[in-house]
This record gives sequence, C-alpha cells and structure tokens, in this order.
Amino acid sequence: MPRPSQPILSTAIITTAALRAVDAAGDFTMPGIAEKLGVRPSSLYNHVSGRAEIIELMRGHVMAEVSVPGERDERWSETVTRLAREYRRSYAKHPRLIPLLTSQTVRTGVAFAMYNALAQAFSDGGFTPADVLAAITTLDSFVLGSALDLAAPEEVWAQVDEANDAMRAALATSVPNPARADTAFEFGLQTLVAGWLTQAQ
Repeated sequence: MPRPSQPILSTAIITTAALRAVDAAGDFTMPGIAEKLGVRPSSLYNHVSGRAEIIELMRGHVMAEVSVPGERDERWSETVTRLAREYRRSYAKHPRLIPLLTSQTVRTGVAFAMYNALAQAFSDGGFTPADVLAAITTLDSFVLGSALDLAAPEEVWAQVDEANDAMRAALATSVPNPARADTAFEFGLQTLVAGWLTQAQ
C-alpha cells in the first residue's frame, strides 16, 4: 500500500485543529482533536506531549504574526506603540484563545521575541528592571483585554435606570459603531505611553 503523500499528523496539523476548536467553542480536548483529525487520541502523543504543549504551540502560531524586526530608526515609545498594535491585531483573530493563554506560563521562543523587544524598548527609556517588568505586565493586560473587547457585542452598555448622570452623558455619545473598540484601544494606548514618557529618564 503506497504511503500518503502528506503526513496524517504533525504538530502544525494538531495546532491548527486545536485553534479551530478554540475559535468555535473556547476550548479543546485531546479526544476532540483526534476525532476531528480521524486518528486515535494516542496518536497525538507521538507529536505533542499533551494539552500544555498544544496551548504553547497555539501561542507561538498567533505570536508569529507579530513583526519584531531588527534595528529600526524609532524612539523606544514608538517601538512600544507599534508592538502593542501588532500584538492586539494578532490576538484579535482568536479572542477565545486568550483565557487559555493567560492561564499558562509563557514558554515559547516566538513570544519571547516580542517580550525581549518590549523589554529592550522600556530599558532604552531608562526604566529599571522592576519597572520594565511592571510596564510589560501592564501592556500585556491592556492589549489582551482590548483584543477580547473586539469580540464584545456592538452595544456594550444598555441604557438602564441604574446609570448615573455622568454615565448617561457618556452613553449618549455612543452609537453602534464597529470602530468603538479601536477608538478605545488607541485612547488607552496613547494614555499609557504618555504616562510612561513622564517616567522615562
């Protein structure tokens, strides 16, 4: 019997199947992936060690879309801004993956390429090592929350009696607008960067 022209299984095939499951249902199981791929669950373990590795493979798949080139002629704050936008764009394609990623330690080298670039940028801005870590953690939380916001309903807040005057006035400026999340992200990013610029040495 001739061998198949393409392998039935590989880490890339398993990662893609898991990502599709997460996009559809917010999670995945090893038996579920095996069923989708038409193999036994035990066959998966010839290519991956288990669920944790698959999550890291999905992290690597998404983070690979973040462009982290070498030297650029830009200020440290411009590097942070650019990476934040790319980071959000990549995760916005798979918002249901975010809870799985935040529950697991980051180990993939692809992700560390971006974190290294952020760490260098903040270090170039004069931040201490402790403040570099705090700034990256803050940016991480903001970007991941902003990516999740892209999956929110078009009308996020209903006009309810519980809203006070200030909230009612704010809601009055809101209209169903697909760009609401983008506008909020840019506002928040500019606010964060402005704050970091005041701390830069």
